[in-house]
Amino acid sequence: MAATPAWAVPMPGTITGGYGGRIIRVTTLTPDGPGSISEAVKAKGPRIIVFEVGGVIDLGRETLEIKSGDVTIAGQTAPSLVTFIRGGIAIRAENVVIQNIAVRPGEAGQAKASGWECDGIYAYGAARVEVSNCSITWATDEGLSASGKRFEGANVDEWRANTSHTIMFRNNIVAEGLSNSTHSKGEHSKGTLIHDNVRDAAIMDSLYAHNRERNVLFKGGTQGLMAGNVVYNPGKRFAHYNLHANEWEGHPFEAGKVRVERNAFLAGPSTDAKAAAFMMGGDGPLTLEIENNLALRADGSVLAMTGRFGDGDPVLDMRTNAAFDDAAAVRANMARVLEACGAWAWARDPVDARIVADVKAGTGRIIDSESEVGGYPVRPETRTAFVENEWHLASMVRRTAP
Repeated sequence: MAATPAWAVPMPGTITGGYGGRIIRVTTLTPDGPGSISEAVKAKGPRIIVFEVGGVIDLGRETLEIKSGDVTIAGQTAPSLVTFIRGGIAIRAENVVIQNIAVRPGEAGQAKASGWECDGIYAYGAARVEVSNCSITWATDEGLSASGKRFEGANVDEWRANTSHTIMFRNNIVAEGLSNSTHSKGEHSKGTLIHDNVRDAAIMDSLYAHNRERNVLFKGGTQGLMAGNVVYNPGKRFAHYNLHANEWEGHPFEAGKVRVERNAFLAGPSTDAKAAAFMMGGDGPLTLEIENNLALRADGSVLAMTGRFGDGDPVLDMRTNAAFDDAAAVRANMARVLEACGAWAWARDPVDARIVADVKAGTGRIIDSESEVGGYPVRPETRTAFVENEWHLASMVRRTAP
């Protein structure tokens, strides 16, 4: 198999978060005020945010904004899973790590098509960002995304430097984006958007389930990698690439570069019969490296690996190497992903457990509201002191397993 290109994956050691900085303890489930997550993310300087409290944090239709970088949010330190509801998280900084939390925005009591458009977690004009082992469901916009201004600067190098770049999304669950819900456009069940000119974006070893499309969408001029993921039961599309000409008016089209490898694309009860594993639309050119993926219909028959949509005829430079296709290895990786993805895989909450069970059983569907699957979680508050010498602070791995 060809080596993964350097432009597709952040170099090891480039995303360090708050390593070497001070420890800040979250001691309340109230979203604001002393001891809160808001106070912790507003702090300056390198810092590792740990939790001495577990349970549900209701953001009250607000977005938790990270504007000061060099920070790690370590949800694995909590005494039980920390879940954010009725809001999302925006990353607008450099060198940010978020691990082992759940974000479940939901409809938040808002009317259908009312304009409540909430991402789960998104990076905007951010750099050196890692989101790993997180669970994101019930977003009313994208679940997990990287974006920014398309054309800030004098040339394509500056565009790519000024929008989000150097992004690692790994070991996550991105599922049940709400379809006919509160978004002003109506239907809007979306997984992950990698926006125009974002570079060095890697989406790896994650589960995408019950999202109508954008599992993942790479937009114009992006440079990224989609590797080792499990995509189950999309509606209209699995993964795709699309440069919209009307969004690039006055700017020359830039070719995208995308590598797709070792993914399992699995149709389900909601999947369009015309969907292919990776589809191309729009107007701009793409170099696509695609090999060693598994694509199956719900009945177990082979699904088309590539396809096109729309009226455009963009140039596709597709490079494959069938000699390296290994379905057994992809299936083995799929089993590992289903075992380890999402927040608190060692003690999954009922939402994640149900979604993973859907994938294994071939069940479930795209939904319009969190109320269709039990609604927002209600869990007791838990408390345990954080003991620093019980953790490897470089990796935020516990010295003994929980």
